[in-house]
Amino acid sequence: MAVNINSVYQKVLALANKEQRGYITPQEFNYFADQAQLDIFEGYFNDLARFLRMPSNDTVYADKVDAIQERIDVHEKFNQNVSMSSNVGTLPSHYKLGKVYTTAGVEIQKIPINELNHYTSSSLLKPTAASPVFIKTSNTITIYPETITSSVACNIIEKPATPDWGYVVINGKALYNSSASTNFDLHDAEENNLVMRILELSGITLKDQVLSGIALRDQSTDKAEKNS
Repeated sequence: MAVNINSVYQKVLALANKEQRGYITPQEFNYFADQAQLDIFEGYFNDLARFLRMPSNDTVYADKVDAIQERIDVHEKFNQNVSMSSNVGTLPSHYKLGKVYTTAGVEIQKIPINELNHYTSSSLLKPTAASPVFIKTSNTITIYPETITSSVACNIIEKPATPDWGYVVINGKALYNSSASTNFDLHDAEENNLVMRILELSGITLKDQVLSGIALRDQSTDKAEKNS
């Protein structure tokens, strides 16, 4: 499932150009599109944490947690290889890191860097092959005990593909080129949210507070309906 980028751009242009509010160039749109997609995607995790604190709905299809999890799940990848060099592993490109484990099925627990010394110097918490730990620094992990040097995998949530409205210029006009475009990497139900968020971002650039305000109100209304 994906949201057609040309459909979103045409809606954004129609609303932005209404009453001659201004033209959003393809370059501007692509920048706003990427930011809007990331804002919505990151919002899934914030909403999920909030809804998990609420009573679950008995109706599966109306359960907010299930709805959000469905949107996240399409970006989750399992059993991804961690490239090891000694006990240091390079993670695959990811947006969020899930479980880390040996291919033998032993989960490796993540610990804060400032607690590493506490673990390694404790007779009770000292990492073992049966109870390993790791610390994460940027895109690498360091695993303890240091004897674990291979056969490590992880689950990740990938960053959505960067949207791009591709085009060719004919007679000075940018025309949509589907073969050079990348659609939004979100559930198709997010089309309206993308339009509203891009309009909000565009309104700031166009110095049009009315346009930005309309987008914000529509976005708030849509979110309120989802949360009700």
